[in-house]
Amino acid sequence: MSSKLSRRDFLKIAKFFGASALASFAGTYYMTEIEPSWLEVSQVEIPLGALPKAFDGYRIVQISDIHIGGWMNRERLSTVVELVLEQKPDLVVATGDFLIGHSWSDALEIAIVDFVDVMLPLTQTYKVIGVMGNHDHWTNVERVREMLIRAGVLELRNDVHRLDKDGESLYIAGVDDVHVGANRLEDVLSKLSGDTQALLLAHEPDYADIISETGRFFLQLSGHSHGGQVVLPFLGPLVLPYWARNYPSGLYDVHGMYLYTNRGVGMTDPFVRFNCRPEITVFTLNGPE
Repeated sequence: MSSKLSRRDFLKIAKFFGASALASFAGTYYMTEIEPSWLEVSQVEIPLGALPKAFDGYRIVQISDIHIGGWMNRERLSTVVELVLEQKPDLVVATGDFLIGHSWSDALEIAIVDFVDVMLPLTQTYKVIGVMGNHDHWTNVERVREMLIRAGVLELRNDVHRLDKDGESLYIAGVDDVHVGANRLEDVLSKLSGDTQALLLAHEPDYADIISETGRFFLQLSGHSHGGQVVLPFLGPLVLPYWARNYPSGLYDVHGMYLYTNRGVGMTDPFVRFNCRPEITVFTLNGPE
């Protein structure tokens, strides 16, 4: 048998590897440059039998996991804010991880300035309520709190905020980060009088297994998972963090309580997304007909 490679076979091999290299380049480019910036606006209707009549049709926009200081920069956050403004919501909520990192870095000084500047047009137009995430604690939670105050974001730190409209009230509750053990559910429950039910903001979605047992919340909004960032067909997310493995993305019914896990607008390293677009969610609360 001859060991020589014919010219025709050589061209076939070269063509094959050329196509493979092109496909590899295209895939990498898509995951790093296209999908991470391809924001999806998800429309979700939440039917609630006990919703106060004044809040029927109330629209809440959720953003999560901004992670400014990494892939997310001033320009990209501006795009997010512009898209939120276009939705003309009644309320905006942000479910944690405003910064990125496991410790403080000089780069976050710039990130804080950018966050405040970009968010002010939003907070000056709509009420924005937020809760802390694990990265906010890992970096410097007091600096993050100062940043939110400057940006006009109301942080709920194991607290409850009442919204009043036409003589009726809607309660928004928020727990501090579960992953680092800063959550104080008992403090939140103590501020809900009688049989009042509330909407809960909690960074970690799997906390819903605990929250749903109280019977005091009709909806929990969370983030944390980024949807997995890379989701393979038929297999699902490749990697999910603690407290986001039961409910990684989308709408769930957890023992009679609604839970929505937002895929986030930012990312953590590696800065790639596949089959898992970044997301802004618009909720419409619908009362009984």
